Amino acid sequence: MNILSFEVPTVMKHGLGASRSVAYEAKDLGMRRPLLVTDPGILQIGLLDQLIAILDAANLDHVVFSEVKPNPSIALVDQVAAIFKNERCDGLIALGGGSSMDTAKAVGVVTEHGGSILDYEWAPLNPIKKRIPPTICLPTTAGTGSEVTLWAVITDPERKIKFNVGGSPLIGAWLALIDPELTMELPPAITAGTGMDALAHAVENYTMTYAQPLSDSAALLAMEYIGDYLRVAYAQGHNTEARYKMSMAAMLAGLAYGTVSAGAAHAMSQSAGGLVDAPHGPLTGRLLGPVMRYNMMAEPRKFARIAQALGEDIRGLSMWQAAERAVEAVMRLSQDLEIPSLQALGFKEETIPLLAEIAYKDPQTIGNPRLLTVESYRQIYQWAFNLGK
Repeated sequence: MNILSFEVPTVMKHGLGASRSVAYEAKDLGMRRPLLVTDPGILQIGLLDQLIAILDAANLDHVVFSEVKPNPSIALVDQVAAIFKNERCDGLIALGGGSSMDTAKAVGVVTEHGGSILDYEWAPLNPIKKRIPPTICLPTTAGTGSEVTLWAVITDPERKIKFNVGGSPLIGAWLALIDPELTMELPPAITAGTGMDALAHAVENYTMTYAQPLSDSAALLAMEYIGDYLRVAYAQGHNTEARYKMSMAAMLAGLAYGTVSAGAAHAMSQSAGGLVDAPHGPLTGRLLGPVMRYNMMAEPRKFARIAQALGEDIRGLSMWQAAERAVEAVMRLSQDLEIPSLQALGFKEETIPLLAEIAYKDPQTIGNPRLLTVESYRQIYQWAFNLGK
């Protein structure tokens, strides 16, 4: 029997208005001059101003970096790490989606270890040995789960790949303030994409070869919330219950990662996202159904349970029929949410062989429940492209 390991270094505080305690929490962690890490979109809709007002009211000095771009690059992380050092900051507060939170966590690695974030691409060869500085994550989307994951995903534009940094509790945020109110202004398309990303986290970590009971329980509850509430959040952005449950689902799906990783859908989306600068959520959401179609025969009982979690009526069905319902449910959900096709996301069919080669080399291939080859990746990509025809 394998020895199970499940580590959660992050303190999680979830609820409406949770973000309002950020100044108190920052001081409690010893911050006197935190670096706020966010993106232009957050600045534009006024959420950064709200955060600054809370910090100013508490007389907490701070520095702001608001130029995080989607799919943060090596250069961006190293730039922000230099700002952290030059401004003599002593903590990090990330406000935004996965890009801002991953940037902050990666900056924490560089500030504690030196060098470039590229030096920590492959954890077994370049392990993280020191905990990142005090870091608070305030997610403004319900999808990536980066507020509780033990990874940061970074883009290398030169090699046109994405790579993972972490896999260690030392990169985890010290505190996650998960406030559904921060997600109320999300437009439908971002709600859909990030929600499908959360579903992919839950499905992949529930079915991977090294799944375990603790992560399974988090993944299943995340799927139930997503099945019940993602369409509602998409259709009614200010529905408080839907936003509350979706922010919880994203956190639970992030917890399902544990200290491991995902499977083929994320191997494919990260590979493709390194080649074309496409948003991670919709890309992963478009690939999840085809990957589930490929993986179903490896874990039919778990796929039947996924169907049930997503609200499918599987009474009277055989195990295989119920498993097929899981794939159909995800395909239908992505259609209802108008997840764009690979073609609409900027990909061309002639790149399938290259995409398959890159995906096969991704470390997340290892945990996939069904054996993968370059040819099988080609087949799955082709299925995904066919959905756009």
